[in-house]
Amino acid sequence: MARIKPQTLLLQSKKKKVPSRISATTILFGLIIVALLVLSLVASYRRWSGRSSDQENYSEGDQSKADVPGFATFSTSKGEITVELYKESSPEIVDEFIDLCQKGHFKGMPFHRVIKNYVIQVGDSGSAEDWTLKVKPRNVSPKHEAFMIGTSKTRQDAKRFPLFITTAPIPNLSDKITVFGRVIKGEDVVQEIEEVDTDELFRPKSAIGITAVALKHQI
Repeated sequence: MARIKPQTLLLQSKKKKVPSRISATTILFGLIIVALLVLSLVASYRRWSGRSSDQENYSEGDQSKADVPGFATFSTSKGEITVELYKESSPEIVDEFIDLCQKGHFKGMPFHRVIKNYVIQVGDSGSAEDWTLKVKPRNVSPKHEAFMIGTSKTRQDAKRFPLFITTAPIPNLSDKITVFGRVIKGEDVVQEIEEVDTDELFRPKSAIGITAVALKHQI
């Protein structure tokens, strides 16, 4: 076996200790990976911050249209009534209604007036003109068909928000009622309330009221 010279061993040892050079392509690729990771972390943080901000704004009442609940369920002593809210066509009224619901405005409120083949009413309109007791004209407007929900346009007190649910196709009441939704579940409950006994002023003889209101994005 040939003997290896000391000088040869020294050269081999130096070669092993010298680190291999990293190419520019490898460095560039590494920097790109690091940059992508940083951008991903920044995007994730912004997304999380945006969601937190949206939740805070929603709780403060500053909601975007997408965040506004599209449905409301009234729990009554006769059962549940679910309405779809027209947040596109009546945004201001829907916003006011939602705000009152969140404050518990309708909880415990009774049905003040029940008129068969006409409307059931929650809350006193406070209007001097008792238009709900007038003779109905003949021209029917499709905007006020059965099971629509609306509120009076002639509210004298901003704190009052009377609710009217129609129980039959109603003559043109566009100058009196702003329709902001329709009943999609619980029509039988509306009809059961409509059939209760009333006095000469159409006030129910037995107490019927709203026990709770739940706002929902989906049903």
